[in-house]
Amino acid sequence: MTRALQAGRKEPVSGETRSAVIFLHGYGANGADLLGLADPLGDHMPDTLFLAPDAPEACAGAPMGYQWFPIPWIDGSSEEESQAGLLRAAEDLNAFLDGVMVDEDLLPEQVMILGFSQGTMMALHVAPRREDEIAGIVGFSGRLLAPELLADELQCRPPVLLVHGDQDDVVPVQSLPEAAQALQDAGWKEVYAHIMKGTAHGIAPDGLQVALAFMRDRLGLG
Repeated sequence: MTRALQAGRKEPVSGETRSAVIFLHGYGANGADLLGLADPLGDHMPDTLFLAPDAPEACAGAPMGYQWFPIPWIDGSSEEESQAGLLRAAEDLNAFLDGVMVDEDLLPEQVMILGFSQGTMMALHVAPRREDEIAGIVGFSGRLLAPELLADELQCRPPVLLVHGDQDDVVPVQSLPEAAQALQDAGWKEVYAHIMKGTAHGIAPDGLQVALAFMRDRLGLG
């Protein structure tokens, strides 16, 4: 049984929903952590609804935050617990995405996912395994989990933009080329990358600008 994800939302500036961006936060954070990005993005995407769900589990490493799945080297969980958590969270996220499309009357190609850190890991795991291809994935400061399984399990290849800070001491910047190579090896035609110079584990203005251009293009916003 899936767990219902509670999500913050920022309505379209225009008042009319023609597309949606789903923010997936990192380990120990919550939806509100990324929902603030809707303010600088919304003026350039006026018909876009922004949604930011909280991950389904309380986070042992951050009592006020949430996690998509346990991380063994942080919280002492086992690899089996981490994998089981990932698979369960994937079901929750899939149910959430399905619900958004029904409730907001949107097609998959009108939906974009923007993830940060563990949220990027979720986006890169879930979206390619969905039957219908979404508009695209923007992945900040994350990595591709279990790349060796991707070719056998994928059902679609949505366009991907990977963005990473070159001073990231949480998820090494080398994770970006590793993910890009794995995606290309699995048959992706559209994989883009941007390195944020002098940026640690975060989202810099230049990275957000590149993400905005990618999302506008993939959502057909001009």
